[in-house]
Amino acid sequence: MLFEIVHFGYTSLPSSICWCNNIYKQCILHYFHETIYNALMRVYGYLRASTKFQDAERAKNELKYFAKKKGIKVSFWFTENETGSKLNRPELFRLLEITEPGDVLLVEQIDRISRLNGKDWETLKSVIADKGIKIVSLDLPTSHRLIDSSDEFTERMLSAINAMLLDMLAAVARKDYEDRKRRQTQGVQNAKQQGKYRGRPENIVLQNKIEGLLRDGKSYNYIQSLLGCSRHTISKVNKRIKNKNYVT
Repeated sequence: MLFEIVHFGYTSLPSSICWCNNIYKQCILHYFHETIYNALMRVYGYLRASTKFQDAERAKNELKYFAKKKGIKVSFWFTENETGSKLNRPELFRLLEITEPGDVLLVEQIDRISRLNGKDWETLKSVIADKGIKIVSLDLPTSHRLIDSSDEFTERMLSAINAMLLDMLAAVARKDYEDRKRRQTQGVQNAKQQGKYRGRPENIVLQNKIEGLLRDGKSYNYIQSLLGCSRHTISKVNKRIKNKNYVT
């Protein structure tokens, strides 16, 4: 029926359809292919902040607006407060676990995915490539076309270009991370030399929560998962508890 419509030249079609020069091969075929393609494609949003004191969902509205403009719907949001400099991020890998070839991982910036060193970035990139998913980032305009591409040649060309740009942006994100860490270390050293450094103030509320959980017999892993604190902090509180018990 579709070919009969094309042959007889019916033009009561959506205005968004463009027409080829050959009247017997109008782009109506491309239109329906792209419509079906986008319907099958799933989009997952990934939101990340480095610490629990930062708002990981800060960019959610901007990503929603982008998705709306593109005529796509985000199937699910994955949010976590973990540093991008480490590979072990539970929510990111939970997202990667459920994705299928052709799905989209939508982020605000590439540094939300990676501030990794070279070796870890290659590992993560390999996982993403093996899954056959597309990374679409607001700060990488060429990646936006991956949502609209409707033929294999265009998609392969865009994928090749984006792979190169992804590597570059991941390297820039890592350098930015290392530069900030270096400046922070230099600032601490200068403050110490001037006698102005007092160290990071202790989080008494957090330490009291950790102490209560330790006294209830909870494991380090359970406490770390529940409170989002480091094992070092838990260990420090545990030592304090032991010292208290020893004194009494």
